[in-house]
Amino acid sequence: MKSVALFGYKRPETGKVSSKSLRNEGKVPCVLYGGTEHVHFSVYSPDFKILVYTPNTYKVQLDIDGKIYNAILQDVQFHPVNDTILHADFLEVDDSKPVEIGIPVKLIGNSIGVRQGGKLVVKSKKLRVRALPSELPDFIEVNIDNLEIGKSIKVADITGSGLNLLDSPNNPVVSVITTRAAQEAAKDEVKAPAAAAAAPAAAPAKKK
Repeated sequence: MKSVALFGYKRPETGKVSSKSLRNEGKVPCVLYGGTEHVHFSVYSPDFKILVYTPNTYKVQLDIDGKIYNAILQDVQFHPVNDTILHADFLEVDDSKPVEIGIPVKLIGNSIGVRQGGKLVVKSKKLRVRALPSELPDFIEVNIDNLEIGKSIKVADITGSGLNLLDSPNNPVVSVITTRAAQEAAKDEVKAPAAAAAAPAAAPAKKK
């Protein structure tokens, strides 16, 4: 999995008043846990763009006042009205200890159901996995070549990733649903033979 660098600054104090002051300065209050101690720090809000507003998942190299921490983003709290980031939680990671994180799903192939007029619906854009940091992939490939109309690929159907998938095995990842156009085409296919069978036979030609 790829990494991004993020620069933070230790917070001299914590609490609601301090957090509000940081947000007014365009910063996001953050906390790093999972190590020997919790580290309270702040990051400039625009610096979250590559980490939060993306379908990808990254490991984070946190530089907090010159000290480097390897981490992953665990949780982000957004303002309910304007979607600005209010707070972020990071987890310090150790290469010898597995972590749990959401990995993006990458669809490959060309669904037979879509070619027949169905509509592809992605149910899960990310799947939660448990693995060592060094074994985390950039994405999980899901082949949809054989996916038919009315069918789904579930978590249990994803094999060969070598990852411990944490989502329920019965959760659908991607489906192909029928569309009105596909329904009409199916009706026409049924009507055509019936209409041909019901058509009157041609009258025999009269002898001259």
